[in-house]
Amino acid sequence: MSSLSDIGNLIYLYLDSIQPGEATAAPEFLINTAADLLNQRGGRNWIPIVVREIGRDQYQVVGNSFVYAVAEAAGLKQVWCVIADSSDETAEITKVLAGEVIPKINLSTASREDIMAALQYAIEQPGSPLKGIKIAIATNRIEEAPRQSWKSLDPIASLKCGITKGKKLNALKEVFYLTPTPAKEDKPDNADSTEQEDLTQLTVAKLKEKAKKHGIVGYSKMKKPELIEALSK
Repeated sequence: MSSLSDIGNLIYLYLDSIQPGEATAAPEFLINTAADLLNQRGGRNWIPIVVREIGRDQYQVVGNSFVYAVAEAAGLKQVWCVIADSSDETAEITKVLAGEVIPKINLSTASREDIMAALQYAIEQPGSPLKGIKIAIATNRIEEAPRQSWKSLDPIASLKCGITKGKKLNALKEVFYLTPTPAKEDKPDNADSTEQEDLTQLTVAKLKEKAKKHGIVGYSKMKKPELIEALSK
């Protein structure tokens, strides 16, 4: 296995020591045409493939999968690679930086500017079902909604901003995700503000007062240890 000192290094690796990882979405025409051009220009991939080591002298593509596909189609024996660490976080950001994955923003905490930018991007995509949406209205209504507690994007469909369930709402899933804040549990009406106090530090009178609020039968005749035991249940 490579040492930590190898991470970030540019290394010339044999192509047969590299596994493809996630395949590129590029059309076969682009791959084959680029492969022909690569061979015509000396057969060196000047944009390195990003890989992580998965075994002794064995690697896996985590970024620039298009370059890997082109190198394979060109029949290259060796390719330039950059060694990345093995974390999923590194693989994720590598795909984003390589333009292979669209980054999403957290709608639970996004600013108005981020919401508008994400909507603008989604609207401008070819064949977007969101075309015709009034972006200012949609942005304002989404920003003002209680999105911090949303568990899905479905509530957007009820904001009357032109975004309905189906294709329009699904298009937003390409740019937004949610990390809802857990709802705080309501305390019962008879909850005592001193509930978390150390019962052993309270006087018998205080303990009896708490026992009365909790509806403990026979509390008036109990001694301190009995009161503590009853209140602890």
